[in-house]
Amino acid sequence: MKFIHAADIHLDSPLCGLARYEGVPLEQIQNATRKALVNLVNVACQEAVDFILLAGDLYDVDWKDYNTGLFFNQQMTKLREAKIPVFIVLGNHDAGNSITKELRLPENVTRFSTTKPETAVLEHLGVAIHGQSFANKMVTEDLSAHYPSAIPGLFNIGMLHTALTGRQDHAPYAPCSLPGLLAHGYDYWALGHVHKREVVHEKPWVVFSGNLQGRHVRETGSKGCTLVEVLGPQIKLTHLALAVLHWEIGLVDVSAVTQPEEVIDRARAVVNQVLQTAEGKPLAVRFIFTGVCPIHNELQSNSERWVNEIRATAMDVGVGNIWVEKVQWQTQSPATPQWQEEGPVGELITLLHALPEDADRLQLLSKEFRFLKNALPVEARQPENEGGVDPENPATIRRLLKGVEELLLSRLLEPVGTKIGAPI
Repeated sequence: MKFIHAADIHLDSPLCGLARYEGVPLEQIQNATRKALVNLVNVACQEAVDFILLAGDLYDVDWKDYNTGLFFNQQMTKLREAKIPVFIVLGNHDAGNSITKELRLPENVTRFSTTKPETAVLEHLGVAIHGQSFANKMVTEDLSAHYPSAIPGLFNIGMLHTALTGRQDHAPYAPCSLPGLLAHGYDYWALGHVHKREVVHEKPWVVFSGNLQGRHVRETGSKGCTLVEVLGPQIKLTHLALAVLHWEIGLVDVSAVTQPEEVIDRARAVVNQVLQTAEGKPLAVRFIFTGVCPIHNELQSNSERWVNEIRATAMDVGVGNIWVEKVQWQTQSPATPQWQEEGPVGELITLLHALPEDADRLQLLSKEFRFLKNALPVEARQPENEGGVDPENPATIRRLLKGVEELLLSRLLEPVGTKIGAPI
């Protein structure tokens, strides 16, 4: 017997944080979650699996229109023609009261109830699948506590969208414990909600398959589904990489670099390195430059030029399959510039130093910036930890003020005629 365990498809969810510049294949980015689902359907047919489990968050939010549902049904129909049934539990993103538009699902698709646990028995395979969907976005009780005990003589599978006892960056929905899951006597727990693949327990197996397609830079590495093969008493798990786009973070140490061109050379080396992790797929990279170096001021004051040099290098090395999500300068100058406190520059820097510690001023500043939020492009309105900008968030303003201070210092305190690359 073979089956696929997948979760957190977030169909038609936009990928976040990718800057728009010449050479970025926007259509490929925008359709990434759909293409990943197509890959899932294709591999299920190729492997001739007996069934598929989708453990929550099939959709990201309420449908903009019916096209999302039509696309999903189209893919499920392909599985029906291949005689592959699909079993679904809803998660916090596609909970029972979240998707207001609805289409009748093809007959090979079973969606478990939102009111109580249900069991689907596949007699010809000797399998029992137990599951319950989220009724609303914020399920705070332990749904698994009401799941039935294992049916003797059958291979028992539990489907659940949960954070278990908690996982970083994931809301603690449907909390439960590993001992609580194991007490049911199931052979396999197919979990969703956590986007990083994790084998929580072996024999019996408790597994987060991870999400099908990374959607922002915090979701790095190989993404896909888990193929489960039951070979008598043995169970074999295989991760199948199905994402159409990989995300990676490229850390570039530029300590002691004295010429800006050396920064580009080091970025090129990092691009070659991260390419090895991409499994031949297109790659989105966030570059983070660190270290104490004499060219810190040049990188800060001429950031636009060097960001585009890095983009050009990435496109050159990646032959069009790499694009730069963001460049972050976290470098430092070897010596802190000095200024006279009583002078105009000193007054400005003193103000910038004081602002991050003044909660009242930060709050006023965030109100001033509130109008900017609606003016930002949609992709920039995502949470900051997903690559967006929130001008109403005091933490965001603190971070931006640090960059303003460094830029002003590099521009105001640099001696005339000594700028790197400037004529003397």
